[in-house]
Amino acid sequence: MRAAPAKRGRRATPQIISARLSERVTLVYTDERIVARFDDGYSINLGPLSAAAADRAQELRTGLPLASLQSRGRTTKETERLVRRLARLGLLEYPVQRSRKDEVVIEPQVADYWPQTTALRNAEVLVLSRFAYLRRRGNEMVLESPRAGALFRICEPKIAAALAALSTPQQVGQLRQDGPGIELLALLADCQILFKVDGAGDGNLRRVEGDQDLVLWDFHDLLFHARSTPGRHANPLGGTFPYAGVSPPLPAVRRRWPGKAIDLRELSPAHAEANSPTARLLRDRHSVRSFDHQRPITLAELARFLDSTARVVTKWTSRIDPDGGPVVEYAARPYPAGGAAYELELYLGVDRCDGLARGFYHYDADGHALVPIDVRTQDLDAVLAEARFAMDAPAVPQIVITIAARFGRISWKYSSLAYALILKDVGVLIQTLYLMATDMGLGGCAIGSTSIDQFAKMTGIEFHVEGPVGQFALGRGTQPGASG
Repeated sequence: MRAAPAKRGRRATPQIISARLSERVTLVYTDERIVARFDDGYSINLGPLSAAAADRAQELRTGLPLASLQSRGRTTKETERLVRRLARLGLLEYPVQRSRKDEVVIEPQVADYWPQTTALRNAEVLVLSRFAYLRRRGNEMVLESPRAGALFRICEPKIAAALAALSTPQQVGQLRQDGPGIELLALLADCQILFKVDGAGDGNLRRVEGDQDLVLWDFHDLLFHARSTPGRHANPLGGTFPYAGVSPPLPAVRRRWPGKAIDLRELSPAHAEANSPTARLLRDRHSVRSFDHQRPITLAELARFLDSTARVVTKWTSRIDPDGGPVVEYAARPYPAGGAAYELELYLGVDRCDGLARGFYHYDADGHALVPIDVRTQDLDAVLAEARFAMDAPAVPQIVITIAARFGRISWKYSSLAYALILKDVGVLIQTLYLMATDMGLGGCAIGSTSIDQFAKMTGIEFHVEGPVGQFALGRGTQPGASG
């Protein structure tokens, strides 16, 4: 494939990448300090700043070119520090402009995103990632991918059309200069929305994009994993009641179907739980959000808890085809799992446990052992604090168990429903943890969200290889919490 000849005549105006302050924030300079003030009255002190740098920072209202931050002057260094801090706080967007007109606006989805460009040559071949998608959001078009640290708001229809054409591999030199622009292509390549292939590809673009673990993911599974858990998107998450003014809440109990009902009450013992330990556990189970920090859970209790709920109880191997094929290993735990894959792993963030040092641990289910993982104190604090916030608890839990999935254990076998099976397994495991905690007189509480990005930073594992799919707080409760 040969590069198209360059067009003669006037060269296309280059694109400029700028940093621009979010519309909901205003920068206020007073007493040699700069403050970010939000529309709701909340403010963040951003620290001392010179008057010259404060004047320069006002350019963030319309767009401060990132290239202008590369000089070595004192004012520029101060301005760059401010811009970097605003970026970490998620208060910036990055317009890609031509002749001062927005063509694309980059919206960060992860806290540490900063626009970077990948070097491109005319002969190199680009193609859209199979995880990339272009969709309507209100009156806008956005291009995004669960792998990307940012989404791209498309302001020019011709750019959307040109990017859609990259569903088939094309050489950089063939792309029109007045279309996406080399700067935008380089930004998209850095975000893994575009990726390079050798020649026109070998007919299997799934195999040449990313690593061997990424091959095992279906598009919808990776998208759901990344967008339904905090850490890799900037969408509202949690109990925000988004439709409170749009639709009334559904009743707690479904309306009875028409027809004659068969009354089962007279056939059920009045106190079945009195004669059945299992029924009693099911009735007694409840969520506990307050823990007795004067009497924390002990290491012996934790060992018994893990032994009863998550330890490997038997192992075997089997071939997928009696006449040949690969040998698959299996290692069953006390709870059921889809396809006996047992893809779930337990990681413990320990704040208080009598006999165990504060820290972050992996539970070795085969050896029935806790293996310490060296993490920064602030990262462990963040895990505990996020759990406290998600639980609406008065203090951090004694132990936060992060349930992570080794995704390839499921997706290697199952198509289209791999992630759905993982979530079913998480539900089964969480009920198992609840019942064992109740049986031991401990407190437990399922937690609805945990950061994908935070876990990846602490373990050093790519988010698509092994990542969090659930959490459970454990400790000695002070009093019963709200049932859930």
